[in-house]
Amino acid sequence: METKERRVGTVSRGIRCPIIREGDDLAAIVTESVLEAAECEGFELRDRDVISITESIVARAQGNYASVDDIAADVKAKLGGGTVGVIFPILSRNRFAICLRGIAKGAKKIVLMLSYPSDEVGNELVSLDKIDAAGVNPYSDVLSLERYRELFGENKHEFTGVDYVEYYGDLVKECGAEVEIVFANQAKTILDYTDCIINCDIHTRARTKRILKAAGAKVVCGLDDILNAPVNGSGCNEKYGLLGSNKSTEDKIKLFPRECKDLVLDIQHRVFKATGKHVEVMVYGDGAFKDPQGKIWELADPVVSPAFTDGLIGTPNELKLKYLADNDFKDLSGNALREAISKSIKEKDGNLVGNMASQGTTPRQLTDLIGSLCDLTSGSGDKGTPVVLVQGYFDNYTN
Repeated sequence: METKERRVGTVSRGIRCPIIREGDDLAAIVTESVLEAAECEGFELRDRDVISITESIVARAQGNYASVDDIAADVKAKLGGGTVGVIFPILSRNRFAICLRGIAKGAKKIVLMLSYPSDEVGNELVSLDKIDAAGVNPYSDVLSLERYRELFGENKHEFTGVDYVEYYGDLVKECGAEVEIVFANQAKTILDYTDCIINCDIHTRARTKRILKAAGAKVVCGLDDILNAPVNGSGCNEKYGLLGSNKSTEDKIKLFPRECKDLVLDIQHRVFKATGKHVEVMVYGDGAFKDPQGKIWELADPVVSPAFTDGLIGTPNELKLKYLADNDFKDLSGNALREAISKSIKEKDGNLVGNMASQGTTPRQLTDLIGSLCDLTSGSGDKGTPVVLVQGYFDNYTN
């Protein structure tokens, strides 16, 4: 009997799970939730399906939390408790405000240096058009708070309606520290105010630290150096510190998950035992994509995926079907075209760098691409699907 040709490529499914609490057996819960979903919805797991778990339930199961006071204690111990420069933070109530509260509690004075016209992930303090109209050069000009207000007035964030300059300033004062706010884009500028600095940038942090140390800073900590070990029994993240953390309550943060390679391997093993299928498993946080309206780049986590099975290492190796159809095989149609393209795919090299037929296929990390798909599938709100099953991602036209 002739087997039916598959008519569906990649499918991404949000999988509902129970609410996860500290100490839960996450590997068992995720495996059961996926297998139950397959049974309920009438689909089967296949080799190379990808089970993705949101970082937030991993950190919750690990109990990876810390308080504002834990942050304050670490900041005081590492930076001396006097005047601390806090530079290049992102503008976010969920991501940074609670970290700032802890930092301010561990210092007498905060010199808050904000990058402008926007933060590292694209949240705007002031529009480029206003910068141009004011004749300001953001690469070289340093603005005081007074000068910023004089030139640009109050600027509320397009999506949140918050004036982050006022919000962060008030927050520091509420924590009992003095605050001075400046606007500058050269890291070295902060050394005119203090030589003890926390650089809060995410993806550019190594360069910022290098520049500050070379310019003679006494102490330089990135956010990744704060809470990189437990303080008074708190959670921590050895690799990323405060990076990737989220607000949990008004005085508590949930940190990025600690080492979780064992978790993804455990789930992979459990699924194989139950089904005989070899799936890939990953933990994901923010996707890596940019919003064209608000210009915000989503990735406020240090990485998209902190842990994944080995089958997810690397980048896609794909040919552009429309290029082959329009160029190499432009005189073919129907079955002949189909067979010619299928043959090209089957014979493609392991590395297509420089091959014209692969142009326009983005050579990004598989975990960044799949993590972005999963982040969009699970959303950040009330869908209740912290696990995502992606099927058919590694299929191509010949499967």
